[in-house]
Parts: sequence; structure tokens; C-alpha cells
Amino acid sequence: MTAPTITAPQLALARTAAEAALAVLPTSRELVAGEPIAATTDTLTEGQAITAKFSGAATGEVVVVVGQDLADALKESPLGELDLTAAVRPALEAAARVFGPTVLDPGQLMEPGVALSAIAAKPDAVAVPLLDAGETRAVVALALSPWPADGESGGGGMAARSPGAAAIRGGLDMLHDVEMEVSAELGRTRMSVRELLSLSPGAIVELDRAAGSPADLLVNGRLIARGEVVVVDENFGIRITEIVAPGSERE
Repeated sequence: MTAPTITAPQLALARTAAEAALAVLPTSRELVAGEPIAATTDTLTEGQAITAKFSGAATGEVVVVVGQDLADALKESPLGELDLTAAVRPALEAAARVFGPTVLDPGQLMEPGVALSAIAAKPDAVAVPLLDAGETRAVVALALSPWPADGESGGGGMAARSPGAAAIRGGLDMLHDVEMEVSAELGRTRMSVRELLSLSPGAIVELDRAAGSPADLLVNGRLIARGEVVVVDENFGIRITEIVAPGSERE
């Protein structure tokens, strides 16, 4: 097999993209970008990988592999199990933006070996290890078709994050940029199948909540607050009147 011909400008661009991703990557450790290398399947074998293709000012693919600590933190969040792809998406977008205005696809969760194997099969794929005390804790891998000539980015590149610029983040701090589904609930009821089938336009369904009672605010299906229904610019809203303490949710 012919060895990849990765140029120094490509390596430099890959490192800039990795540092841009690192600046918004939720992690409980303070990581620094290591030396870029040709992507291989065994760059990091533990954790979870998210891969996404992008197009626009540049066309390519980016893979972010995160350690198991982040995956576990998302699963055990006080707000319920959160989506790893959504948590890592800002890092994927930041890496792609180094090459100019781009559009990123939704992304896909994979095993690290599978994702790295797929991108390593592409010409001139580069991986940048993200290190903690010299040990690889995460990886950003990129493959562009083609790479910008002479290492020039398409504009809009992001500044690198210097080592020690951010304190070690843990708990909810590492989840601040994760998007979650928020819904409001006026009440509930139970109905038999016969009653459901008999519903028709104009029918009234009585809920288990008295008129004027506060509505529930739920995040990913978990009750976190209660409030009163208001109208904001012709849209319904909720004015928070009570924050529900963890463990005291209604069954």
C-alpha cells in the first residue's frame, strides 16, 4: 500500500480544526491537541465516535471520538439520558468551519474503530489526538476532497485554544451546549380504548388538573418546573412559578 502523502500545510490545517473543535467539546478533562498524524483505525479504540460529512466552501468528513467519561456523563445526567450526537455536534461544526462556510449533515453515532477505519480509507485523512498528560483521550479526524491548496482555509477559521485556557469542567458544566426537548403539559387522563374510538370533533376530554392550576414543564420527559400559561406575541408560553427539586417529581 502506498503511504499517504500528507503535506505540512494539511497537517497544520487539521490541527487548527481540532483546536477549534476542542474549544467547544464537552469534556471533564482539560485536553490539548497533539501532533497530527495519518488517520489509522487504532488511534483511539475506547469511547464513542460521531461522524459527519460537510459541504460548501470545502467538502469532506469529520470524525470526533470522545472518551467513555463523556458518554457516561450524558447517560447519568440529572436531566435524564442526553443525546451524545447533539452534545458533540458543536465540535463537528467548529472543525468544519475552519475551512469556510459549510453545511454539516446530521451526523451518525458509531463505534470508534468503525468510524476511524472508514475515514482512514480516504486519501490524506489526518487524525489529531487530544491529550491529557500525554495520553489520548479524544480524537478529531478529517478528510477533505480536496484539501485547500497551500493550506489556505476558506475563511472564517477559528483561533486555536491555548493550553490551560479553560478550567477542567465536570458535572453539568460539560453539558451546557447540549440541546434538549422542552415541553409543557396541562394535564393527563386515562381513557379506555372504547372511549378513544368514540372521540370526534367537538368532544371534550377532561384532564386531571383543575382550571387555573399550573402547567408542568418537562425536559426530555422529566418534570423540572411548574408555571402559568401566558401568551407571548400570539404564542403560548410558560411563566415559571416553581422549580421542582430532583426526586420530587410527580409519578
